Amino acid sequence: MLYLRYGNVEIKKQTQIDVEKIYRKSRVGRWRQWVLKAYKYRIYPNSEQRIQIAKTFGCCRFVYNQTLAYRKEIYEKEKKSVSKTDCNNYCNRELKKDYEWLKEIDKFALTNAIYNMDTAHQKFFKEHAGYPKFKSKHDNHKSYTTNFTNGNIAVDFETGKIKLPKLKAVKARLHREYSGQIKSATVSQVSSGKYYVSILVETEHKELAHTNHNIGIDLGIKDLCITSDGKVYENLKIIKKYEKQLVKLQRQLSHKGKRSKNYYKTKKKIALCHEKIRNIRKDYLHKVSHEIISENQVIVSENLQIKNMVKNHHLAKAISDVSWYELTRQLEYKAKWNGRKYIKIDTFYASSQLCSVCGYQNPDTKDLSVRTWICPKCGAEHDRDINAAENILTEGLRQIA
Repeated sequence: MLYLRYGNVEIKKQTQIDVEKIYRKSRVGRWRQWVLKAYKYRIYPNSEQRIQIAKTFGCCRFVYNQTLAYRKEIYEKEKKSVSKTDCNNYCNRELKKDYEWLKEIDKFALTNAIYNMDTAHQKFFKEHAGYPKFKSKHDNHKSYTTNFTNGNIAVDFETGKIKLPKLKAVKARLHREYSGQIKSATVSQVSSGKYYVSILVETEHKELAHTNHNIGIDLGIKDLCITSDGKVYENLKIIKKYEKQLVKLQRQLSHKGKRSKNYYKTKKKIALCHEKIRNIRKDYLHKVSHEIISENQVIVSENLQIKNMVKNHHLAKAISDVSWYELTRQLEYKAKWNGRKYIKIDTFYASSQLCSVCGYQNPDTKDLSVRTWICPKCGAEHDRDINAAENILTEGLRQIA
């Protein structure tokens, strides 16, 4: 966790997840909590604006690839590391001179593309991620980010329009209002062809009221999760509902001529179907995570190695559909926003084998078909999942005691 202070402002930045808390001192001397929140709206650009957006996507991709190639070339020839400032200077002094059309694009979008490339390069060394790859114009998801300066980004809720650099006023569906200072805007186009803008705002945040209730969560496939209170959150199994529709569309796509008009029409239908699945799943997970965070002060779950688990081809589809990672991600950042404690216990903790009453370890419960069992030592009767959730909660509370 990183703390920064300047003047009467203290910034408390979370390093594990992209959440920032800012505490400002008010006139009466109290510290007020501010957070960076993104508000995503769908936009409807006209033909001229769509052309400008497409140009920006292309130029950002071009600058990203050129600066990555420049960085790679310098290192191979001179064994010298190149900073993001050097890459930015290379773009401004050489690329813009050789390619005049780069000057038609918002300068902040190009700078942020270079910074994104630098971040990917740093992750290769610090987080052992893969080496940055060159971007293709055939990528389904396209986006660029521009920064707020001198009122170049503005949202008008009365007229339903958003002002963006180089685009002027763009028609938008402003379904919810916000208050605070705009920091940046990210324009994106998804595979279904829809356009969105994500407005990053520094806004005041009020934490939820303190509660004395704690909860343990056992993640599953049959059900999304089971709590130590015995509450079951069902698994919607969304992919199963739309599987026949997707199979039919994929079969139609295989019979279309590559890159023909009908090929792209069918591809768009598939993208819309996947988008619907994604939206239903994300909406449900937000509702579940909000309910869990609102009702509990300490939330404990397992730290599952999902990347390794999906290597089992018999369960990969079910694990991906239930989306454990997204649920735990939402619980983590919502807990940090609202003063809650979210704890992940060790992957190899035997939560299903231990009796939550006396602590006896029953090896027979390694068989997953055993859903209920009676403890041979104390005689307590257990439901497999609820008992596991109770053990998870006990272990989590022990760690913070």
